[in-house]
Amino acid sequence: MLRLTSRELRTFKDKALWEIVADYKPLEFINLIASENYVSEEVAQAQGLCLMNKYAEGYPGKRYYQGCSTADQIETLAIERLKSLYGTEYANVQPHSGSQANQAVYLALLQPGDTILSLALDHGGHLTHGHRLSSSGKLYRSYHYYLNDENQLCYESIREIAIKVKPKLIVTGYSCYTHLIDFERFRKIADEVGAYLLVDIAHIAGLIAGGVYPSPVPYADVITGTTHKVLRGPRGGMIMAAKESLLTRKINSAVFPGVQGGPMVHTIAAKAVAFFEAAQPEYRAYTAQVVLNAQTLATTLEAQGIKLVFKSTETHTVVIDLSDHTVSGRYMAAYLETLGIITNANMIPRDQRSALESSGLRLGTAAITTLGFREADCVRLGEVLALVIQKPEQTAEAYRALVKGILDDVLGRI
Repeated sequence: MLRLTSRELRTFKDKALWEIVADYKPLEFINLIASENYVSEEVAQAQGLCLMNKYAEGYPGKRYYQGCSTADQIETLAIERLKSLYGTEYANVQPHSGSQANQAVYLALLQPGDTILSLALDHGGHLTHGHRLSSSGKLYRSYHYYLNDENQLCYESIREIAIKVKPKLIVTGYSCYTHLIDFERFRKIADEVGAYLLVDIAHIAGLIAGGVYPSPVPYADVITGTTHKVLRGPRGGMIMAAKESLLTRKINSAVFPGVQGGPMVHTIAAKAVAFFEAAQPEYRAYTAQVVLNAQTLATTLEAQGIKLVFKSTETHTVVIDLSDHTVSGRYMAAYLETLGIITNANMIPRDQRSALESSGLRLGTAAITTLGFREADCVRLGEVLALVIQKPEQTAEAYRALVKGILDDVLGRI
């Protein structure tokens, strides 16, 4: 989180690289990227351990290299902590990313040409859920379901599509959806058509661990996710299942040697730290504040006349609808960055703009909550965002001062 000091810079030989790193000042802007967060010092230290030097292909007790006793202990610790955190019998902590976790599950459960049913990308789904530009859309036959006119999941419509296309795998869990998912309904649909149910909790993993979002464990055949975002760990992936089975043995083989080689032992160590932190009482309080901050931001924006894609939020995410504005999501995200607020443009349901421009602006409260934002800070932030969206031609300098004032007040409390 902290910038390098000039004294630290003098100790590095590669001046060119470290001067670039030193120019990155994460505490000088408000980070509203829903996929990002700030890790603890212990997570960062674990990520930088000498374990990065170790090759450890295979699994604990079954490595293809010697000298892996430490790696075995670390990976076993991470696995046990992850299983305890979510109440599962099976966990794999080796995936380098959420995308590779999904890729491994497809490899274990499907044959090329099998059918996947998932939420469309422009309605809140993910590239790895069968989009034509992803390997998941190239190797498998992909069909999609869509949000209804209220921008909510319509389970009866999903059921009708599932009966029609007979998928081998149904995917739920999304990158841009703010309502609770009824995992039990999805389980019933999957059972009716004889499909596997994959729940991708990349965005909500931390909320589930904190007890502020329902768990999919009793209903999913397989659960994938990421260890960053709200979970506040290193960048990486994970896979879980309620029970150990032949299926989970296939998943282990699909991860290695199916889609990747040796695990990153230093990252697994950092994951273990993050799982430990997520099991603490203060983490539950943190996730509750994340959701409360998102709800406060949403209600403030609506009170200021800003249209939202979703009428409410039960997650860390808020999505602004700019379809009635002359400026696109891409333009607004770029302009906000000049003011000290980092967001990302996002496609919205029935978007009339291209994917590059888009009409949505996605906001997330995980990172700002880690910094110490509370409800009052989110009210101020929402008011500033509304001003910028409604009057982007106003002086940028005045907006920068407002943003800096909010940030300084929050950081002053740390």
